[in-house]
Amino acid sequence: MKLKINRKKLRKLSPTTNPFLSLARSIIYQQISTKAGNSIYEKFSKLFGKAKPSPKKLLTFSDANFKNAGVSPQKISYLRDLALKFEDKTLSPRKFPNMSDTDIKEHLIQVKGIGSWTADMFLMFALNRPNILPVGDLAIRKGFQKAFNLRSMPSERTMRRLAKPHDGSHTELSLHLWGILDGE
Repeated sequence: MKLKINRKKLRKLSPTTNPFLSLARSIIYQQISTKAGNSIYEKFSKLFGKAKPSPKKLLTFSDANFKNAGVSPQKISYLRDLALKFEDKTLSPRKFPNMSDTDIKEHLIQVKGIGSWTADMFLMFALNRPNILPVGDLAIRKGFQKAFNLRSMPSERTMRRLAKPHDGSHTELSLHLWGILDGE
């Protein structure tokens, strides 16, 4: 069964102009509330001053700079690893347009602190890839459950089967499923 998706109600996506900063932001927001993430990210952003946020600039920050911004020691190591991977070209955003979603995901998860979920979010929200289905996202699972009137939370296999009619536009389906939970 193909869900009817009202594209006008979907969240509008626009591609990132700074892939490094988008990934750094994702790391900062992991496993904390949106309110806490907003506060930490605002302080983190101020560390760059008027300079464009860059891997090179991030690598000049001391642990104390990060801690004063509210960044945990574990996330400090993740952010430094991210910056190093950009600097040594392990991650090269210029290559992303010619890479498959899977290839980008494989590159991203080389960074400490970036897993499948973060890579999916980056592909979807920063690169605006059209066919991303983040089956590891709890809200997506709940969205499937609600949209398809399932008695229990669906498995990854069930979600992929239900999403099959939306091949090529899984990102729209994902946005729709999140919208269902938000009461759209």
